[in-house]
Amino acid sequence: MAQKSTRAAFFDVDNTLVRGSTLYFLGRGMYQRGYFTKADISRFVVANLRFRMTGTEKKEVIDRFQNAATDFVGGHNVSDILKLGEEIYDEFVSPKLWESTCEIAREHLAKGECVWLVTAAPQDMAEIIANRLGFTGAIGSKVIVKDGVYTGELDGKLLHGTEKAVAIRALADENGYDLKECFAYSDSHNDFPLLTAVGHPSAINPDAILRIKALAEGWPIHDFRRARYLNRLLGPAVSRLAALATLFVPRKRR
Repeated sequence: MAQKSTRAAFFDVDNTLVRGSTLYFLGRGMYQRGYFTKADISRFVVANLRFRMTGTEKKEVIDRFQNAATDFVGGHNVSDILKLGEEIYDEFVSPKLWESTCEIAREHLAKGECVWLVTAAPQDMAEIIANRLGFTGAIGSKVIVKDGVYTGELDGKLLHGTEKAVAIRALADENGYDLKECFAYSDSHNDFPLLTAVGHPSAINPDAILRIKALAEGWPIHDFRRARYLNRLLGPAVSRLAALATLFVPRKRR
């Protein structure tokens, strides 16, 4: 019988694994399918922007975002939203995956280490992403379910900031992980608690504050945005140079 791993890697989702907001993709897909109006999604977008741009732990900002997020699924049947989540993964999430981040996750799996997603997005959506990618599992924000329907009320706290650290400590206790031997990856300074809860933190596509912290602490930094930009910038130029080079290669005489 294989020995259970005591090491795990914890990945934030938005802008770490996926380019953009998972919750926004969910809202967009629901809007396109007539679940709510433009006014509904506008309120969420405003709350989401405030939440992401403040960079604070202010309760009123988090509460505003939390209410906008849980209102999305409130009153809807769980099985309908799960089916919709699968469609949204295929339509919006899959094309926006950072393949280089996925490769890091696969390297952990290849070593026999567990891989978990840790996100403020709804747990059900996070689990769909984890299952599709073959990861160990996911933990996210939970919404209360009554008689197979989401009530729109959060079950516990929004999985943000310090709550992520609390969640992975509980996960470590449950699964026997040694957090000093574990890894964590994020793009945001709001995830300092998650990153400092493990022995091997790394920054992926970091914001300015996280980049400064990572440089000061000597944490690995992976910026796939820059590589993508350079490929887009240099790709056409390299192709043109290669084409020009062929003009100057001596042709063999027959």
